[in-house]
Amino acid sequence: MDCRVFYHDHCFDGACSASVFTRFHRECIGTAREFSYSGLMHGAAGSLVDESAFIVGENAIVDFKYSASPKVTWWFDHHQSAFLTAEDRRDFLAWQAQANSAKVLAARRPSAGGKFYDPAYISCTSLIADVARERFGFDTTPLKDLIYWANIVDGAKYESAQSAVEMDAPAMKLTMAIESSGPGFVPRVIPLLTEMSLQEVLDQPFIQAELGPLMEQHRAGIELLRERTALERGVVTFDITDRLTEGYNKFIPYYLHPAAVYNVGLSRSSFRAKVAVGTNPWTKLPEAELANIAEICERYGGGGHARVGAVSYSPDKVDDARKAAGEIAALLRARG
Repeated sequence: MDCRVFYHDHCFDGACSASVFTRFHRECIGTAREFSYSGLMHGAAGSLVDESAFIVGENAIVDFKYSASPKVTWWFDHHQSAFLTAEDRRDFLAWQAQANSAKVLAARRPSAGGKFYDPAYISCTSLIADVARERFGFDTTPLKDLIYWANIVDGAKYESAQSAVEMDAPAMKLTMAIESSGPGFVPRVIPLLTEMSLQEVLDQPFIQAELGPLMEQHRAGIELLRERTALERGVVTFDITDRLTEGYNKFIPYYLHPAAVYNVGLSRSSFRAKVAVGTNPWTKLPEAELANIAEICERYGGGGHARVGAVSYSPDKVDDARKAAGEIAALLRARG
């Protein structure tokens, strides 16, 4: 039996989640002969994985929205907006109730799979690590550095905007490569993360070949946002939909405008128009006064975390995305 792991694509936490899950499954479950990897992205109308992509065997989804398909044997997520519909949430709760019944627990084999959700976790990587260690006896010690950096990157726990943008640490360079890479790149990285240090992964020739051009793009991205960003009443806004881009460093707006509380960015790639909404990790405002970004994005069919989220539209719906971005920026400015 094989296992296919579906992960949040172009995301450091998504890649780390797939890696930790793979090592856990290999060491503690042991039912998979081979692992394959398939990246998932939040597309227009919240589209999810195509059912035809599931294999005969085990299918795992990590760091991505819930799927009620009976073909899914493992699911881990920590996003506030993990459930696309109320029916999905009910399906998960029903599965959880059955799995936790005393009768099932007594007879349950680890290979039967599991579904785990906790939005209190900073990263999905740390959720998988804790569940695997506490419930299955998985030794997470060799992955300590990977788990640490998944929390730093996904939780925006950098010391400063400068450290987030200047990217001296290996994890930061890997994050840039993962977020900006083309097809087939991340599935090559995931197995390496299970066995190597972050520096050793970064030193791989196929990754080094990507870094030079990506650093040039990064520096160009800083200058582009320097030209396009505007700060008004605590909210940075920008529109770069005239430049096709698969990703940019989301901390650049705060690097350029330290006084900002939020940013609302509009971009376009080959497969979507995206409204990215974020909170400055270094804002001095008390947490209780900050907007819940996930809740705001959910109003437009998107989602995310309390401090960062996004809304996706098809690439020909830039005007709709621009309208949503304007409304979200106005709402955030109105908070004072």
